Amino acid sequence: MAKLSVVVIVLLFSLVANITLAQSFKEEKWATRLKFQRKKETVTNLQFYFHDTLSGKNPSAVRVAEATETEKSPTLFGVIMMADDPLTETPDPNSKLLGRAQGLYGSAGQQEMGLIMAMNFGFIDGIYNGSSISLLGKNSAMHLVREMPIVGGTGLFRLARGYAIAQTHWIDLTTGDAIVGYNVTMVH
Repeated sequence: MAKLSVVVIVLLFSLVANITLAQSFKEEKWATRLKFQRKKETVTNLQFYFHDTLSGKNPSAVRVAEATETEKSPTLFGVIMMADDPLTETPDPNSKLLGRAQGLYGSAGQQEMGLIMAMNFGFIDGIYNGSSISLLGKNSAMHLVREMPIVGGTGLFRLARGYAIAQTHWIDLTTGDAIVGYNVTMVH
């Protein structure tokens, strides 16, 4: 009899706790919880080239802000650049245009060149036309190879997450112009 009483008390306590917990997680008028059923996810790999041009009559990236000490810094610490860079199929700037990298990057490192990048890679070719991925992270630009996170996407890349491996293909150290190869792997 004592065992039955303990079981009944435990069941009643569990029921009261679950009702209290459910009430504390009730939905707000402005938010809806959706039931999620895991579907088969897709892994996509993209390879393209990013052309960042700072020089000439029609640069694809321009300085929009800087700190008072930026010009004295060996890493240009505090500079902010806005970019609208072409993404192409090969390193040749005249190769097939796949999309554009639009966003900003800024020098966030005082000891080494470390760029914080917030970029949207919008695609205009084939089935990916109108889809985009978002990159947000540190780009250790002077390293030959670096990895950055893919934190989201739109269109076919909705809910994307993954990583981008960037490798400098060519850089002009005088002007800062660069061509960077990107190898992006993501799940969506």
